[in-house]
Amino acid sequence: YHWASNIVTIAATVGLISVIMVMMMGQSRIFIGMSKDGLIPKFLGELHPKTKTPAKGIILLGVVVAFVAAFTPISTLADMTSFGTLFAFTLVCIAVWVMRKKEPNLERTFKVPAYKVVVALGVFINLYLILNLSAHALELSAGWLVLGVLVYMFYGRKNSHLNNPHKNTEN
Repeated sequence: YHWASNIVTIAATVGLISVIMVMMMGQSRIFIGMSKDGLIPKFLGELHPKTKTPAKGIILLGVVVAFVAAFTPISTLADMTSFGTLFAFTLVCIAVWVMRKKEPNLERTFKVPAYKVVVALGVFINLYLILNLSAHALELSAGWLVLGVLVYMFYGRKNSHLNNPHKNTEN
């Protein structure tokens, strides 16, 4: 069955490469929105004149991802990716609850059935799964979160167009 093992390894490798590539392309598009909002430097969202892609953001992201991948075990990266996904899902669940409370009359094309139960279960299950990740991955993920908060506090907050509407020259 050695031949089957090789096929599975090749398929898993191709699958991982495609997922990572899509995530990096998606993150570069997020950089465009964040730079327009003033949360990160504008150059990260600038589009290349010929290809119309955020080339500088993609290059910087590629360098950071390559550096992290070179020095971090794959199991830790997998746990950190899981942490990021679960944390995002948790925030989405909380956002559903907050939006229902703050904007009860907002027109919604889709309503979460039994949203209080779904939201509570979503938060609980995601937090349970986060707490079952490796301690090392949780420490690294906490470090990334702290880095993100620091970038926001020292750069994003003072450059945010939401916090400083007079700085927004694009609208």
